Amino acid sequence: MVIAVCVDDKMGMLFNNRRQSRDRCVIDDLMNIAEKVYINGFSEELFEEYKDRVVIDENFLDNAESEDVCFVENIDLEPYADKIDKVILYLWNRYYPSSLKFKVDLSDYEFAGETEFQGNSHEKITREVYIK
Repeated sequence: MVIAVCVDDKMGMLFNNRRQSRDRCVIDDLMNIAEKVYINGFSEELFEEYKDRVVIDENFLDNAESEDVCFVENIDLEPYADKIDKVILYLWNRYYPSSLKFKVDLSDYEFAGETEFQGNSHEKITREVYIK
């Protein structure tokens, strides 16, 4: 499966069951590179404009096939590491407090490139791609 995750400079994903940040440009960027995105109900409000291209499933990581793109905000990905073939990291390029961290070991992946773009709430957002 392909996972897309937003992280801060210390790989934080979530703080006290709240997303660290939200930026419309991240969702637009992801939807420009994915035909369909799998999410859980926690992320639903971020994808309002793309309802016809989003699958909402509370067990989406368990049900994901190898090519499925899954946007993850509030789930520990370590138990799913063996299923992950590609990682798309959206870096906020700043530090926020966090209670959930991205802990997938990227040393098993090849860095495939990065793209920087300006967001609505962040001057610079970096998309990094890693392929197993």
